[in-house]
Amino acid sequence: MKKIIKNGTIVTATDTYKADIEINDGVITQIGSGFYSQEAEVIDAEGCYVFPGGIDPHTHLDMPFGGTVTKDDYETGTRAAAFGGTTTIIDFCLTSKGVPLKDAVQTWHNKAKDKAVIDYGFHLQIVEMTESVLKELPVISKEEGITSFKVFMAYKNQFQADDETLFKTLITAKELGALVMVHAENGDVIDYLVKKALEEGNTEPIFHALTRPPEAEGEATGRAATLTGLADSQLYVVHVSCEDAAKRIAEARSKGIDIWGETCPQYLVLDQSYLEKPNFEGAKYVWSPPLREKWNQESLWNALKSGQLQTIGSDQCSFDFNGQKDLGKDDFSKIPNGGPLIEDRVSILYSEGVDKGRISLNQFVDLVSTKAAKLFGLYPKKGTIAVGADADIVLFDPNVERVLSAKTHHMAVDYNPFEGMKVKGEPVTVLSRGDYVIKDKEFVAEPGRGQYIKRANYNEALIKKEDAVPSK
Repeated sequence: MKKIIKNGTIVTATDTYKADIEINDGVITQIGSGFYSQEAEVIDAEGCYVFPGGIDPHTHLDMPFGGTVTKDDYETGTRAAAFGGTTTIIDFCLTSKGVPLKDAVQTWHNKAKDKAVIDYGFHLQIVEMTESVLKELPVISKEEGITSFKVFMAYKNQFQADDETLFKTLITAKELGALVMVHAENGDVIDYLVKKALEEGNTEPIFHALTRPPEAEGEATGRAATLTGLADSQLYVVHVSCEDAAKRIAEARSKGIDIWGETCPQYLVLDQSYLEKPNFEGAKYVWSPPLREKWNQESLWNALKSGQLQTIGSDQCSFDFNGQKDLGKDDFSKIPNGGPLIEDRVSILYSEGVDKGRISLNQFVDLVSTKAAKLFGLYPKKGTIAVGADADIVLFDPNVERVLSAKTHHMAVDYNPFEGMKVKGEPVTVLSRGDYVIKDKEFVAEPGRGQYIKRANYNEALIKKEDAVPSK
């Protein structure tokens, strides 16, 4: 059915203006004023911002890790994402040595089938660069539209790849027009520090942070950047948590290296002291990289404002406090890493960023939607409000004040890391390809309506480093 959104203030990465939007067959067909159609449903957006749907480039749904599986699957995770104003996610497809890549991708397709309520794509993990992987990658990239490859520099003896694998991945990605993503921490150093801490009887959650120091993240970020320059390739550093890593990215960019950086809301508003909460409560905040000392927050906000970090991912990776996190009750290294973060990404960035004057409204849209769409081959179908784009649209009330809590969130997990935090602003209605997913704060979609997206490659995206800073 045709829809017309009236009376709202449209906000994109570059512009803010009053206009109406006509939607037909899931696509934006007109933007202007005075639209009328007897057959159209009129949506009154009075008092609301009209944003392009959020794009979360960093999620882990239904993912095995640490002897358990993340609590949120594609149904609960994408539903929570929609409540939070996100209409597209890119999830990480894990692989194993010796297993054909196509089998791993099919496993992830099976996880999403009949469950996802919003659109989704996959990043592909690279754990080895053998002849068989080299033969498969061009096929997978073309047939599946997977144009981003993830390499872990951490989690020794589990996910960690060596520098040779990272370098070969960078070279291969250059040839295929793919974007390489890295989890940048020095896994070998961390492994040593973890073993040493446990030998000394230090088992509490705070030692998760103390054995993964910011220097280990900074060093790995700098090393990955250097290898990217050597390969003349392109790199995206996920979940930047500290000043050291952000500076390494800025330095590499100043040298002309094609490198991009993502941070997450948890690093902007939470700090290392949360891991010291008594009665094992600190385990709720165990993820990697860990939360840092509070002073790093200002550096990250400044990096977002200046364009040295360009996107906001959630790093959604939820585990129940009771029954999953407590697997590490007597050993911090056995606490499943990750948190429930997908639902509050957009609201936290608006409340703490825009409402408090740290970033502009247009920068906010760029950070939560547009830049990820450009980097990962989704733009201009997604990530903006324009004629011909998918009608992925969020009506956002900037005046609502509310408190984040596990009692009111829509994730399947039994706690919220932002419990008690006051925020300003809330998604009211969320459309995905013109269909209601959230209508007046109520979930109205059917599981399985979300579509898998084949993405354009990095070269076709034609994104340049000067795109880092929005014009407003």
